Amino acid sequence: MSDPIRIALVGATGMIGQSLIRLAVGRSDLRLVAVARREVPLPPGARMEVLVAEPDNWADAIAATNADVLVCALGTTIRKVGGDQAAFRAVDQDLVLAVARAAKAAGVRQTIVVSSIGADMAAKNFYLRVKGEVEQALGKIGLTRLDILRPGLLRGARGETRVAERMAMIASPLTDLLLHGSLRKYRSVRADTVARAIIGLSKEKAAGRFVFEHDAILRAARRGD
Repeated sequence: MSDPIRIALVGATGMIGQSLIRLAVGRSDLRLVAVARREVPLPPGARMEVLVAEPDNWADAIAATNADVLVCALGTTIRKVGGDQAAFRAVDQDLVLAVARAAKAAGVRQTIVVSSIGADMAAKNFYLRVKGEVEQALGKIGLTRLDILRPGLLRGARGETRVAERMAMIASPLTDLLLHGSLRKYRSVRADTVARAIIGLSKEKAAGRFVFEHDAILRAARRGD
């Protein structure tokens, strides 16, 4: 039997991070190690390490995980930081790039980053413009394998209340039916599906930079079972 894939997870308290932790319960082919600034809520049966450290020390923590794959599911919202664009960039740009550089320095063979559909450096929307800038910067770090996931609206349980997002989740089964052809990539997706896609992608060996939007995320998820 081959050794389990060691995954260092950053962003373990978010929707995708929590989904990944739940899906890993009872699996012998995966071993998760979370790197976080505070304790991480774990579901029953979860057996995983959590390295608690301030972000300034995350590079050392990531190196200590001895991971094969680093998963970065970090993210905040402009509303959560009170409209402070610099505070938003500190998490969604600066910290994401610092984590990726730490993964490269630690010799991690693969880095998987959750971005957003519509990420574009030329976007008028600030959120999407930052995501696009981050994607470009990630490509310049020199990671052996970089997988960028661009999900649409995430459906699933979230630890905090976002009224507008909740309303969009309720409407998504109808709005998704209207998205065909080139618009399919904007369909909503369950956080568990994105987490399953991450597991599927963690088994890939080819080097390079790969981008996954809605349909590609669904295909990768089927490999994560």
